[in-house]
Amino acid sequence: MTAVRALHADDEAEVIDGAGDSYRYLIRGSESNGQYFVVEGVVPPGGGPPRHVQTREEEAFYILAGEVTFYAGGERIVGRTGSFVHIPRGVAHRFKNESDATARILFWFSPAGIEGMFDKMAVDPDNYATIGPEFGVEFLPDD
Repeated sequence: MTAVRALHADDEAEVIDGAGDSYRYLIRGSESNGQYFVVEGVVPPGGGPPRHVQTREEEAFYILAGEVTFYAGGERIVGRTGSFVHIPRGVAHRFKNESDATARILFWFSPAGIEGMFDKMAVDPDNYATIGPEFGVEFLPDD
């Protein structure tokens, strides 16, 4: 059994950079019995990852502040503060901050495991296309 975990806004946490964004790890799979990985993303204007599909996990987003545009399953979804977006495994998607202000997003991945990809891409961001498949993620051309 894992321990109870509490992390407050001013507590130090691991932060990595990727896809032009900054990600603050809130809980890893090793701390949630492998059930989920949660990260807070700070997404500047123009930020966001390339189009990709995850084969192992569901992904959900909650917009804490700002506005982010999601492209998923043939839809364009503008998420604003308080919006929630769920992306089922197997659905190609991407998001981009198309606004002029920095956005903050909570990301949930279930089950956990994809944090290993985040770790590797933080060290070697230019090789995301070769790192992804190890974690069941395929990067695709933009739609």
